[in-house]
Amino acid sequence: MVSLTQIQAAQTDSEYQCLGNLNLYDSPALDKLATQAVAGRQFRITHTLNSQAIQVKLCEDDYPGWLAAEDLDLIELAETDYRAQSVAEAEIQRCLPQVIAYCHLAMQQPNRYLWGGAVGPNYDCSGLIQAAFMASGIWLPRDAYQQEAFVQPIGLEALRPADLIFFGTAERATHVGLYLGDGCYIHSSGKAQGRNGIGIDRLLDLENSDSAADLVSQTYMRQIRGAGRVMASYLPV
Repeated sequence: MVSLTQIQAAQTDSEYQCLGNLNLYDSPALDKLATQAVAGRQFRITHTLNSQAIQVKLCEDDYPGWLAAEDLDLIELAETDYRAQSVAEAEIQRCLPQVIAYCHLAMQQPNRYLWGGAVGPNYDCSGLIQAAFMASGIWLPRDAYQQEAFVQPIGLEALRPADLIFFGTAERATHVGLYLGDGCYIHSSGKAQGRNGIGIDRLLDLENSDSAADLVSQTYMRQIRGAGRVMASYLPV
């Protein structure tokens, strides 16, 4: 356990480790989840605003967030600084069946869509993708638009299992799914236009699809931006 006094006295480049799963918020108000950090992850403290909110940056993916001071009992000083390891493309390819299996297993657990969810059982779209690759030692950026910028772009006609499919607006990716093959992908989608949790949908020919059976698939096909292939593990800047 680390106290606020210890944090304020520590060097700014000190690293801390999560002893349990942590919620990180998108502002010092601590009222909206930004992401979650699974036990074992490391972070640096970038700013201590007050006795309630501490700004941090996760080491593995450079993702920022605010930690509630009441959760300081779930962190400790890290024994060693985080050292990112590059992962060869051949090793990534070997791990892809495990990535797909992770998503299938997550779908089998009772779950719902959770904005910022990244440790399960409740995920958001990019949190599920990041967690699935992380479980095999492959790091991706946190958000869908960051993942889209990180992967190698490919055409939809070139999709292979475990490629990523991106959806959103003309300006930005706002949703991501994992391609399974045979025109299907798995993703965690919300209530407004999805399944409120993890499910499998299809890439469709919108002109010939069954509007009743394929409502969710149709909704996302109208927002499709493209696809990408994971060729490397993220290295912090």
